[in-house]
Amino acid sequence: MALNDYTTKRDFEKTPEPKPGEASEQGGLRFVVHKHAARAMHYDLRLELEGTLKSWAVPKGPSLDPSSKRLAVQVEDHPLEYRDFEGVIPEDNYGAGSVIIWDRGVYHHPTTRDELQSRTRLLEGFRRGDMKFVLEGEKLHGEFALVKTAKDGTSWLLIKKKDGSADTEDVLRQNRSVVSHKTLEEVLEAEAGKPFAVKKSNQIRIHEAVESGDLEGVPVQPMPRDMQPMLASSIREPFNDPEWVFEVKWDGYRAIAEIRQGSASLTSRNGISFVKKFSPLVASLRKFGFDAVLDGEVVVVDDQGRPDFQAVQQYDALQGGHLIYYVFDLLHFQGYDLTHVPLIRRKALLKKVLPALPGIRLSDHIEKDGVAYFALAREKGLEGIVAKYGRSVYEAGTRTRQWLKIKTRLTQEAVIAGFTEPGGGRQHIGALVLGAYVSDELAFIGHVGSGFSAKDLESIGKMLASRVVRECPFRIEPATNAPVTWVKPELVCEVAFSGWTGEHALRHPVFLRLRDDKNAHDALMEKDSSDADEHGSGKE
Repeated sequence: MALNDYTTKRDFEKTPEPKPGEASEQGGLRFVVHKHAARAMHYDLRLELEGTLKSWAVPKGPSLDPSSKRLAVQVEDHPLEYRDFEGVIPEDNYGAGSVIIWDRGVYHHPTTRDELQSRTRLLEGFRRGDMKFVLEGEKLHGEFALVKTAKDGTSWLLIKKKDGSADTEDVLRQNRSVVSHKTLEEVLEAEAGKPFAVKKSNQIRIHEAVESGDLEGVPVQPMPRDMQPMLASSIREPFNDPEWVFEVKWDGYRAIAEIRQGSASLTSRNGISFVKKFSPLVASLRKFGFDAVLDGEVVVVDDQGRPDFQAVQQYDALQGGHLIYYVFDLLHFQGYDLTHVPLIRRKALLKKVLPALPGIRLSDHIEKDGVAYFALAREKGLEGIVAKYGRSVYEAGTRTRQWLKIKTRLTQEAVIAGFTEPGGGRQHIGALVLGAYVSDELAFIGHVGSGFSAKDLESIGKMLASRVVRECPFRIEPATNAPVTWVKPELVCEVAFSGWTGEHALRHPVFLRLRDDKNAHDALMEKDSSDADEHGSGKE
């Protein structure tokens, strides 16, 4: 292929790629392998011959494993000056994206090191479609062959010969330039405009994750639908442990995101769709560029980053605050089922691939120092922290002791089982009669009469009026200090309290809020057992 193919595809006023010039062939036959984040990620093998760089696009990259035959599609010849090119081809240009010099060196024919004889024999092999050569690069070494297939005029196979340089280790995990020592993403961030850099970075991260070995041994499975989140058990005291990681306990709505072929869903832990309620987040999820299942928390934060649960409950696009989906787990990625991969590996992969998009944030973690992290959460007025065993697998729909929540104040989710009549100047309802599940039985845990706003009393009163029943929802009707109107045990609220009485009732409860994101059976009695050795090794 002549260099006019190269020049007609490029506008040198707009691309930094070199024009054909008068570069010398002296100094031995040279080769270069470019790694190129174009429309599709690929590697370009370029061999100096006939005064140009004969070039092949290798979609899966070169390999040192003789059993791995890689497709190599011959493309237009490139000028010798291209041996030194590294940078960013701007958007809307041919081959737009970042380029690094992944490897380079000299090469020769297997039968001779003489440059003139090598040129002759290499050219003969190229013309008959069976080209053998020895690479002496920084990453690639030993004998290779390019063999033309009968499929079409441009398809070849790149094959490594069995020799002392053969290796089954994946050489593509070495992802930095041999010149600048930068990755494709680092070159992109340094030289490209922000919108183009963001778009391309997402593509690069996906590709790098697959090449890095992070998915080695991970099974390929169809993406699950309607996955249930893994749940944490409660303990009272924080702890330090090098095998555990610690995250912020966000005060919002737990949500599972499914991204599938450009469409996205966002669903609460009890199966309620958040697609309309949090449409800006769903719009960002649709731009991910890969299929995945994510676990995280939808939060509305103020300008200081403090979460506001009432704001997320009442969120719509016209209200203040910053709507954020804090992602803390990656359960499925590009066809790979990650649920049996240790948490610490899932988190490392998530950090690599999570794109920078509006409203999407990584919920990061620290290792080992849970006591100090808990103290910081308390100081910042946060709800608490979550401790997770670093080697834990993801047990969908299960409450486990491999994940532990530690709150900065005692709170309990409770089922509203009934209400008393208001007294004095109060309207709508008096106190709420509360229950929580112990195994499959609803147990009475007391009643709460403080913490309500006038708006709370009115809205809760209306919701309860339509749920009135004659029968007490508890197996044994509890003794109360006022007549009770019983209701269907469907609504869940959250209360703060100072401790438990000897009769297993809440001490000094204060109403905090309704939890419309929780099912009644999610309200489990969270009485802590002894904190000593609770976390142990993370095993059940």
